[in-house]
Parts: sequence; C-alpha cells; structure tokens
Amino acid sequence: MLRRQARMRREYLYRKAQEDKLRRIEEKKLKLQSALDENKLIPTELRREALELQKSLEYDDEGGEGVSSQVDDEYRWAGVEDPKVMITTSRDPSSKLKQFAKELKLIFPGSQRMNRGKHDIEALVTACKANAVTDLIVVHEHRGVPDGLVVCHLPFGPTAYFALSNVVMRHDIPRLGTMSEAHPHLIFHNLTSRLGQRVSSILKYLFPVPKDDSKRVITFANQDDYISFRHHVYKKVDHKNVELSEVGPRFEIKPYQIKLGTLENERTSETEWCWHPFTNTAKKKRYLSVE
Repeated sequence: MLRRQARMRREYLYRKAQEDKLRRIEEKKLKLQSALDENKLIPTELRREALELQKSLEYDDEGGEGVSSQVDDEYRWAGVEDPKVMITTSRDPSSKLKQFAKELKLIFPGSQRMNRGKHDIEALVTACKANAVTDLIVVHEHRGVPDGLVVCHLPFGPTAYFALSNVVMRHDIPRLGTMSEAHPHLIFHNLTSRLGQRVSSILKYLFPVPKDDSKRVITFANQDDYISFRHHVYKKVDHKNVELSEVGPRFEIKPYQIKLGTLENERTSETEWCWHPFTNTAKKKRYLSVE
C-alpha cells in the first residue's frame, strides 16, 4: 500500500512538472507571436530560441484551449461527487478557536469537525485518506485570535496556507440572519490572474454544486490581495426587490504559500508559489488580480 501511494505521488509530480513545462513554452509562443503581430522587438529572453519557437508556431492551430491549469488527479471528480471536508484546529485550542471551527463547519455543507486532541498531522492525514476525505482544513490561532487557515486537498495536494485577519463571529454580527443549510452559490470577484484562478479553484472545490433555487450566497472578494469572505442569505420581497441578510462569520484571508503536496509532507514538498513580503516591490505588486 505504501509503495503504491509513493508511486502514484511520483506520477502526480511528474505530470505536474510536464504541465508546467508546456505552459512556459506556450507563454513564450504567445509573447513571440504578439511581438511579430505588432511589429515590435522580440523580448530579450526569447531571442536565442525565437527561430525554434517560430517554427513550432507554424504547426499550432486555434482549435485547442491551451494547457490546462490543473492536474487531472487534483479535482477530476469536482461536480460529480460532493466534497468531503474535515475541519480541525491546532493543539490546545481556546474556546474562541473552537467556536470559530464550529462556525466553519456550518459554512461547508456536509463537513465534519474533529477535536485535535493529541493526534499529530501524519495520523490525521492518514485517517482522512482512509475515510475518503477530499479536503482537510486546519485552523490556527494566536493568543485566542484565529490567525491562520490551512487547506489540504487529498490525496496528493495542493496545500494552501492563508493568513486570517479581522475575524468576526456570527454572534457579534448585528441583525444576524438565519443560517441556511442549502448548498451556497459562490461569487469570486477580482481573482483574475493565474494565481488568483488557482486560489479560487482551491476554495471553490470545497463546496458542492448548488441547486438553482438556493437562497444562500458566499462571496470571495479580492482587494489588494486580501480576500474578503462574506456569507449571506436572501429572499425576494417582490419581483423587483431582494432582501439580503448576513449570517456570518466574516473575515479576510491572504494566501502566502501553496505547496505541491499534503500537510504531513510540507518540509519535502515542492513549493508552487510563495509570497515574499520583504522584497522591494512587494508592496506594489498584486498577485491575485491582473491590473
């Protein structure tokens, strides 16, 4: 069993590397084609291989949609089978973190919450894989305030790390609406870059496909690389007006790392993307949206 899992993971990483290689070649072709069409100088980094790229461009057609942005194994059953989400906390959680984990359980339809106890990460991930869990969510805190969220997609990855801020619990929201258990409609705003699409896929596939008549809406709105999470239900007052009620909780998340692996292998997994806040242009650059 262990050999089979190791072999499947190697095959997954190989396909991911091949996909990344094809994507870089396609980007170079697009840059070269754009420079030729607009009669501009060829970019410096493409001049050595411009002739080879131009020859390969002659055999490209417009029938395909380019290289896929995700590996088949990652989300191949999305939309066919409902995701099975497990939520847990860091060790020795405070009462506020326990409450926040309970409210997260209400957000994801069909999810389960597990007390962390003395279980280590490897035992948690192994148990989740054995029970066909698709995603493991771990919530962290600092001095009683939730400050971290880890989303680990099983069985091979990816694992996304988010920083939590401005967390407001359900009971702290004025004029709180009634929680609905229907599958929510999802709204993703301003996640337009390749990384933004990757993050939206990681978050989107935590939820099952909603029905058309669902009155529950969850919004992920990006502004300056901070994704605001809002949770509402609505009802139609008449044929023109709609009454919107927030049901909470609300918070902001900021992605800072994506690993090509599961949570127990984070030290040895390849880093797909990492935020570097100490570079000179970190404050100016926006990663999740195309300006």
